[in-house]
Amino acid sequence: MKIAIGSDHAGFVLKEHLRALVSSLGHEVDDFGCYSCESVDYPDVSLAVARSVAAGRFDRGILVCGSGQGTCIAANKIQGIRATLCNDLYAATYTRSHNDANVMTLGERIVGPGLAEAIVATWLATEFSGDARHQRRIDKIHEAEQEGMNA
Repeated sequence: MKIAIGSDHAGFVLKEHLRALVSSLGHEVDDFGCYSCESVDYPDVSLAVARSVAAGRFDRGILVCGSGQGTCIAANKIQGIRATLCNDLYAATYTRSHNDANVMTLGERIVGPGLAEAIVATWLATEFSGDARHQRRIDKIHEAEQEGMNA
């Protein structure tokens, strides 16, 4: 898979660690920044990753900030993005299998590197179930996005 990855300054260290992990798992990784611990605005990186996934240039995106919340909120502003906060293995599994999440966010100040590795590996390995009831729910979200564009 092609994975877009990014972080703000509060997620930089974990992002660097996960970038190497995702590559070692055999995925192509493109780093959208940031590139140091110097302060940046998380929406800039989050929106760039989300737009690239929504446009189909990448299969999925991974975002890291201090809590994972800000990057999740920003990414979800892009039509077609289903970003979800995954600070545990349950969320990593079910946001993919039930919600077909295409962007994952993590909090560096919440999740340690070992658990983050397991979360990312699980999220990348889990496929959408394709179950009719889950697809119906995703379709309703897509319809709501269309309504919002025409409001």
